[in-house]
Amino acid sequence: MMFGIFAMMGVLLWSSISKTFFTPTLWTLEMAQFAMVAYYVLGGPYSIQLGSNVRMDLFYGSWTDRRRAWVDAFTVLFLIFYLAILLWGGVSSTAYSLGDFSGEPFRFFADLIATFFTEGPAAAAEKLGHMERSASAWRPYLWPIKLVMVVGIVLMLLQAVSELLKDILRIRGHDI
Repeated sequence: MMFGIFAMMGVLLWSSISKTFFTPTLWTLEMAQFAMVAYYVLGGPYSIQLGSNVRMDLFYGSWTDRRRAWVDAFTVLFLIFYLAILLWGGVSSTAYSLGDFSGEPFRFFADLIATFFTEGPAAAAEKLGHMERSASAWRPYLWPIKLVMVVGIVLMLLQAVSELLKDILRIRGHDI
């Protein structure tokens, strides 16, 4: 995803060129927004893995490694809680965008996957309802970007759990 910014720049460049020399296109602004969401949501876990995320270094830099690990372990618990709620909302929103209005998104996806593997893709496609579309003039389906967001949240949640486990090891005195 490091190069996703170039995809967004390409879309915005085409938007500028088409507005200047041709008929303006309707899809460019929304596509740039989708590309930025994918860039941000999928690049976040990678930046945390590399340790390149931004920290407030007012006190943090002068602390010992063990004290940093205690503070990081405490704060990452809040992140995990937040990501769990965000994941629930993302899965619910994705199920809604695929036409599920029952309010039970995990059951909807379990039934969809089971139908796909037992009865085939055609039967699974029949389980989908009226798919949500954007209110813009372009009117793209919204489930692909919502699915990208759910994948990004899951990756961020996995990375947060990894950071928590590393902090626990640092607290116990192990070198990582």
